Amino acid sequence: MSQAIDLMVAGMGFVFVFLIILVFATLLMSKLVHRFGPPEPVAPARTPQRARPSAPSSVDPDTAEAIKKAIAQYRSRHKK
Repeated sequence: MSQAIDLMVAGMGFVFVFLIILVFATLLMSKLVHRFGPPEPVAPARTPQRARPSAPSSVDPDTAEAIKKAIAQYRSRHKK
């Protein structure tokens, strides 16, 4: 039983040390990239966009009928 506990402690210790090294390596790489990497491009200032034209308030009757038929056909094919 003591060998199992020793092995468990050794394994958990190894994983803990590895994760600490990984954190420091990641921090070091991040600092190196910020120091030697290309500068971030400056985003241009956003200009106010013009108001979009609104959709027509009424729909053509033929278009409305086609939409109704398409919905009915879809619902008839996909009944639950």
